[in-house]
Amino acid sequence: MKSLPRSTAKDVFLHLLSVGTLYVAVISLIALFFQYINVKFPDALDFYYLGSLDVIRQSMASLFIVWPVYILVTSLIYKDLVGAPGKHETGIRKWLLYLTLFVTSITIIVDLVTLVNYFLNGEITTRFLFKVLTVLVAAGSVFAYYLWDLRRDPSEKTKISRNTAWGASVIVLGSILLGFLFVGSPAQQRLIRLDDQRTNDLSMIQNSVTNYYVEKGMLPTNLEDLKGGFTNFTAPTDPITSESYTYTVKSEVTYEVCATFAADSINTPDRSYYYYNEDWSHGIGNTCFERTVDPDMIDGEGEINLIAPFETKLLP
Repeated sequence: MKSLPRSTAKDVFLHLLSVGTLYVAVISLIALFFQYINVKFPDALDFYYLGSLDVIRQSMASLFIVWPVYILVTSLIYKDLVGAPGKHETGIRKWLLYLTLFVTSITIIVDLVTLVNYFLNGEITTRFLFKVLTVLVAAGSVFAYYLWDLRRDPSEKTKISRNTAWGASVIVLGSILLGFLFVGSPAQQRLIRLDDQRTNDLSMIQNSVTNYYVEKGMLPTNLEDLKGGFTNFTAPTDPITSESYTYTVKSEVTYEVCATFAADSINTPDRSYYYYNEDWSHGIGNTCFERTVDPDMIDGEGEINLIAPFETKLLP
């Protein structure tokens, strides 16, 4: 009985790294397309836009790093197989190839069962069909390729491996580039994060103004007044220019807070611009928000009436 060639430490390292990076790449690619589908075909019962963007960014980052590593390691393995044909019979190679076939088979079965369950639970038909297609193409392609790789003779010259690597790389690169249409460029994301900080700052100012009104029975004349009393609040400044935000008293119970924003919140659908039930939606440039406190929130004895609502008006 012919014994299998012995696996070296290098063989174990390369094959484990190849399979590991393959699994991460395929999972990331499926997750990426699932979120593309969720964004394009949102389900009102189960959709969180910012959560989808987070998954898209994470999947893009994983593919950007993991896929080139997988291609490099796989090319090293194939060069080694050509130089030493007997190595295609090594135990580590066959075990991991069969493990890959097993994992892809289970993935197809489990994901299809899960998707059918979602469909029966009221999942949108278009989402269901596209997700099924995504899983079938990704897992089915891996299964078909490694089944062929397991059966082929490495000593025979073929362009299938190279063509498959190029084709898959084009798909991965296209998927990563497509992600920028959803999440925007890194520069755009920084602008959005800075605007998030500005809206949070304005919300903090509004809360402090409300506390001041509760304590004094009047609005502060400027932001410096907030440093006194139990509020003891130091107003934040713009994260880039370090300039103070604009605060203007309009009447005894109405005031404006303003900031200069770098991005348009309208172009980031379903993004959370609500802080303490107030709308902070904005365009590019200077935007002012008019807020009104309800004098009835303080009763005749100076106590806070928690039932009385706050009024708010968003300026165009």
